[in-house]
Parts: sequence; structure tokens; C-alpha cells
Amino acid sequence: MYFQKILKLIFNSHKKNIISRSEEELIDEFTSTGDPEVLGELYSSYMHLVYGVCLKYLRDREESMDAVMQIFEKLVTEIPKQKIENFRSWLHVVTRNYCLMQLRSRKAQNEKHNEWLLDPGNFMENSSGLHPIDKDEPNMEKALADCIEKLKDEQKKCIMQFYFEDKCYNEIAKNLSIDENKVKSHLQNGKRNLKLCIEGKNERER
Repeated sequence: MYFQKILKLIFNSHKKNIISRSEEELIDEFTSTGDPEVLGELYSSYMHLVYGVCLKYLRDREESMDAVMQIFEKLVTEIPKQKIENFRSWLHVVTRNYCLMQLRSRKAQNEKHNEWLLDPGNFMENSSGLHPIDKDEPNMEKALADCIEKLKDEQKKCIMQFYFEDKCYNEIAKNLSIDENKVKSHLQNGKRNLKLCIEGKNERER
């Protein structure tokens, strides 16, 4: 809904090339009514600036375009809570902080992914090594794939989303319609079952 409205408002604002009301009036009206069209009228004048800041930090055009819309939706809840004296400066800070959060999240996901690639045994909390399988990457990948398939459905979904799709606890909980504690439990049990399965394969290959 927000996406369609903001596109329409941006298109119309480009045709008019004006804002009919002051920023202060638009902020006051949005704070009072919560009408996203009012926010869209205000935000449309700064969309290109928001995009430019996002592109500077994120260095990806599509991700920056998505960020423009995510920041718009963030403003829906942030503006009513703030006393804004200079909207442009305030919006710049909000945009920069959003981008920095995205970069931190990206770094954490990359580190988690790299840890998984470099030491799959670590994600199963196995410090004792995996005998010959850990020295043979294709066999290791096949063993993991086989063992993941043997997991209970929710354990498998949590493992796949957390380690292979870089989803956080909250995202997995929403995707599976369960609470975050359940996600953590399924991940813990899934890792334990994977460790046992891998170790069982090692024993049989000795």
C-alpha cells in the first residue's frame, strides 16, 4: 500500500514540481492524522537525496532503491515520536543510521557465512574434528546435506534459513509463525542432531 502511494505521490510531485504546504505543516498534519499520503508529499522532495546517501554507503543501486522505501516506512513510526526542527538534517541522520545498520548486519551475516564455509564443524559446536570427512569438502557437503534432510521439518527449516539464507531469529519466527524461543530451540536441537548424524557417519567410515 505504502509503495503504491509513494510512487503516485512522487510522480505527481515531479509533474507539479512544488510542495503546496510547508514542511512544518506537513509534519504537524501527519503527526495528527497518520495519513501516509501527507508523509509521501513531504518525503517525495527528498527521495533523490535519500537515494544518494544510501548509494554512497551501500554501493548497490537496487539495495539503495529498497532502502528508500524502507526508510519511508520507518518514518511512519519515527516522526510522531520526534520533535523535528529541520526535517532535511534529521532525515539525513535517519538515512545514515539506517545504512550503517544495514552494513553492520551485512558484515555479521558475511562473518557467519564465512565461518560456516571455513569450519562447518564449528556451527555444530564440534571441537573434536570430523575425522576424514572434514578433510574432504565434497564428502563433507554431501554428509551435511544428507543429515539435514533427516532432521525434523521445523529443525530443518530453521537450520536452512539461519545458515544458508542468512535470516535472523525474528525473520525465521515470522516465516514459520512461531516465537523466537522456538526458533532458538529448533536451531539448538537441529545442531545437536546434525552433530550426532555426522559423527555416526564418521564411525561407519572408520
